[in-house]
Amino acid sequence: MELGFLKPLFDRPGPWASVYIDTTRATEDAQKLQKLRERSVASQLIDAGADAYTIRALMDRLTHEPVSGAPPGRALFAAGAEVVLDIPLSVTPTGIEATWSVLPHVAPLAGLRGDEPSCLVAYIDRTGADLELRDAHRRETMGQANGKEQGRGHRSVPTGEWHFRNKVENNWNETADTIAGELARQWPGSGAQLLILTGDSRERRAVYNRLPERIRAATVEAENGSRSPGASKSVLDRQIAQACEEYTRDRLQSALERFRIGRGRPGEHRAASVDTGRGEAAEGVPAVVDAARSHQVATLLLAQDASDAGRDVWIGPGVDEVAVQRGQAQAMGVAKPVQARADDALLRSAAAADAEVLLVPEGMQGPAGGLGAVLRWRL
Repeated sequence: MELGFLKPLFDRPGPWASVYIDTTRATEDAQKLQKLRERSVASQLIDAGADAYTIRALMDRLTHEPVSGAPPGRALFAAGAEVVLDIPLSVTPTGIEATWSVLPHVAPLAGLRGDEPSCLVAYIDRTGADLELRDAHRRETMGQANGKEQGRGHRSVPTGEWHFRNKVENNWNETADTIAGELARQWPGSGAQLLILTGDSRERRAVYNRLPERIRAATVEAENGSRSPGASKSVLDRQIAQACEEYTRDRLQSALERFRIGRGRPGEHRAASVDTGRGEAAEGVPAVVDAARSHQVATLLLAQDASDAGRDVWIGPGVDEVAVQRGQAQAMGVAKPVQARADDALLRSAAAADAEVLLVPEGMQGPAGGLGAVLRWRL
């Protein structure tokens, strides 16, 4: 999960109300159930000491949840009588959770928001391409890349069949250049992790061959996609979903392999060696906190059943002001350190450093205690 969308939560002080709630409306008594869920949220926040204005802002937002098209769940984060972030979830929360804490409780998002990569999709034919950006929660039109008009009929050819075919081929090559150029232009700013090319196989391959190598490495060709208005996208949607699953699985396996090579004993960096050098991974709260403080974390690994996730650490107002002990925080210049959950504090630091977090599923071998990191550089 990329963490950039969480940055608004860390630009302002707390305390924070964090709510995870089921919003499905699949049953006849859905409206009644939703009212009961809202009352549970209010009750939990009152018991936790949240202020009345923030609770009221949350209740007002939940009351206006649309009846149709509601997501499986929502995560809401509010402070100072304002709902700062309202996030649709891909997975239904198992229960209603409402907390009041110094930091927003963002750690559950790793398992509830879904880890589907953002995809830039190009629907290609011989005249150009329609571009679309999509992820698990939205689809956005990104414009078109249009080439020259190309003849398709079988009318008389004034300059001979060979010249006609050659002109059509040249026009198509120029169109493929145009499409590849537009994709290369949009790719860096799109935030996409995958590029999906769909359309006729010949046109797809021509565009693929013209892409820069760094983009080809993140490109998948998919059949059954059409640029024609009204064309069914159900088969293409399944192919894209499969490509996203493979990407997510490969990314997690690659990160875990790097972590296993680089780690040492829990809480320590690996000693230097010929193969790996020193400090390619951090394992355990002390080591990960140390790496987060120096902005070394490239990928934060969080196990689904992490026993260390709720461990207390000491933080200050700055995103890199995090320590295992209160005295360490004071030595960093934090006048009044406060306690926070380790997972939330580390996610705050990781978001500020433009890192990502990967959830290690239950039953898969990950970091001891459930918290680890792959680092940006060696110590």
